[in-house]
Amino acid sequence: MLTYTVKRFGLAVAVVAVAMAVLFVMIYVIPGDPARVALGPRASPELVAKWRAQMGMDQALPVQIANFYLATAGGHLGTDILSSRPVATVVLEQVPFTLELIAGSMIWSILLGVPLGCLSAAWRGSLIDRITAVLSVSVIAVPAFVVAIYALLLFAIQLRWFPAIGAGEGLADRLHHLFLPSLALGLGWVGYLARIVRASMLEVLGENHVRTARAFGLPERRIIFSYVLRIAILPTVTLLGIGIGQLLSSAVFAEIVFARPGVGKLV
Repeated sequence: MLTYTVKRFGLAVAVVAVAMAVLFVMIYVIPGDPARVALGPRASPELVAKWRAQMGMDQALPVQIANFYLATAGGHLGTDILSSRPVATVVLEQVPFTLELIAGSMIWSILLGVPLGCLSAAWRGSLIDRITAVLSVSVIAVPAFVVAIYALLLFAIQLRWFPAIGAGEGLADRLHHLFLPSLALGLGWVGYLARIVRASMLEVLGENHVRTARAFGLPERRIIFSYVLRIAILPTVTLLGIGIGQLLSSAVFAEIVFARPGVGKLV
């Protein structure tokens, strides 16, 4: 187990290192000059050369990448060229807003996806099962930014039930502002969770211990929740870990549509 853990950790570090190098090189591949972006198009060549030397951009590319790795390993992410503040400070200020958005989205996914999967498995082949299948595929197919736009138009502008922009102040106000963005972001994962829960429960329902419980005359509700769902929920927990990474990449859409602060909008 220790060897496996070390290998997986080493692979993760290697992937991050390669991704950092690729992103670093892309700065020099895409059009534009960071110095001109920071100083403006009217900056003199002398000022541009001084700024590039100050930022270490006059060195060879391998040297710049090596310095970037060393600084990152020490927790120094550099200075923001727009605000002249440490990048780590700027990012950490936005992290709580993104984390609460992801947490709210996961709560929506669990509250809606798990019950739908249970209903679909308990009444396999019924009208409820077919309706759940259609709903699951529908919410999976709709992009997060489309759901966010329509939720904003309907619930914030037409019905005026929820605020349209911002993150709010105070616990109650922040929860009120969080409702729509988290729903829009988490709705797509409802379908995934519902299908995984359904498939897992159908597999467990065919096990010997379930047939034995039914032979002893236990209520169907108790069998579902005590003997089936507790086992079938394990693959769902694994999927939630993957979902967190997907939600991080999708959070930028909700943060832009609802004008929320966060890491996605900062990027």
